[in-house]
Amino acid sequence: MNSRRLDTFVRYEAFETPGLAAYSDRVHIFTASALHVAAVSASALIALAVGAAGGLAFRWSERDRAKAEPQAEPLVPHGVAAVLQVLRSSAVLLDASDAVVKASPAAHALGLVRGQRLVPEDLTGIARLVRRDGEIRQVELELPRGPLGQDTLAVSVRVAPLGSQLVLVLVEDRTEARRVDAVRRDFVANVSHELKTPVGALSLLAEAVLSASDDPDAVRRFASRMQKEAHRLTNLVQDLIDLSRVQGDDPLAKAVAVDLGDVVAAARERVVEVAEARQIEIVTAGADGVRVLGDLGQLTTAIGNLVENAVNYSPDRTKVVVSVRVEGELAELSVTDQGVGIPDQDLNRIFERFYRVDPARSRITGGTGLGLAIVKHIAATHGGDVSVWSVEGAGSTFTLRLPVAVQAPSTELHPTPTQQTITTGSRTT
Repeated sequence: MNSRRLDTFVRYEAFETPGLAAYSDRVHIFTASALHVAAVSASALIALAVGAAGGLAFRWSERDRAKAEPQAEPLVPHGVAAVLQVLRSSAVLLDASDAVVKASPAAHALGLVRGQRLVPEDLTGIARLVRRDGEIRQVELELPRGPLGQDTLAVSVRVAPLGSQLVLVLVEDRTEARRVDAVRRDFVANVSHELKTPVGALSLLAEAVLSASDDPDAVRRFASRMQKEAHRLTNLVQDLIDLSRVQGDDPLAKAVAVDLGDVVAAARERVVEVAEARQIEIVTAGADGVRVLGDLGQLTTAIGNLVENAVNYSPDRTKVVVSVRVEGELAELSVTDQGVGIPDQDLNRIFERFYRVDPARSRITGGTGLGLAIVKHIAATHGGDVSVWSVEGAGSTFTLRLPVAVQAPSTELHPTPTQQTITTGSRTT
């Protein structure tokens, strides 16, 4: 029966039968609910079918699109970025438009990359050639250190293709190695020149002696000059030996506690005869018992060079003062003279090898131009430094500063033989 007939039947039964009114209401409500649930279920099934059909259509569309458009490979190959971070050389990856895709920290530190651009145009040009023909190229270049100034960087460049889109640029900074090579060449040239001068003078003087064999006065004069040139040659060879030794040895590898008073006394003995002959008084002052950690021979050489220079460049009947004091954790040894002084323009160069403020006076005194270079190197290898104060015509003061050897604490004054230590402010031996 349809819903109209069912409703008529229910009303009839409720009218004819007592007590059936409530029952008819419940039947009516149940019937209406059943019809509503059926309608909702039908709508839900229709919506579910439409959603499923839409999802299948979307999946089919995506699959067709993936087939039609092949997936592009990643621009930077897997693992390349991690490798660039650990390379010692400066590394830069360029894409097809010469934009920087990836750069190592060394490349940024060297100033090769600014934003997304490779700064040196020479490197960009080489990268374009490599991208064009695919051949690896390696060249030596000098690149400007910055946008201003004339200073340059000496670099070794290697450029190679990486995949089909990228070009890898590797730049190794060779500036320091080039500088060391230049210093070595200059040193060899200077040594050759310095050795040639006294050797040539000895040769000429020997010929003069032979030609003046019948003139005793001339022979004595030429022999005296030969003696001076031989002394100069001996000093030069000895300074070269000293410089080679201090450059090859680590003074703190087998360091001992050195009393600066003993070193000053040894340095004074080296020049006492010359000083007395010229009536130059050598005065020692300052603290006693000051100890530093290092090599006794090297420290004696360094302080001896300072005292000898002070005597050589002081006028007769003057004073040279050598003083020692402790300033914090540093021992300061100063050598002060009343000599000719050093011009301001030469103060920054007097510690260079073979540099002489007054070449003519150096020839008279037998100076080689290596003494202060040796002092500077010994100070540096002992963890200290050397400085100079000078006024032209009033004298100079050279100050050597070295770490003080610190005595072990009282609880360790009697350590076992295998645990005895001497400490300084910067290292323990």
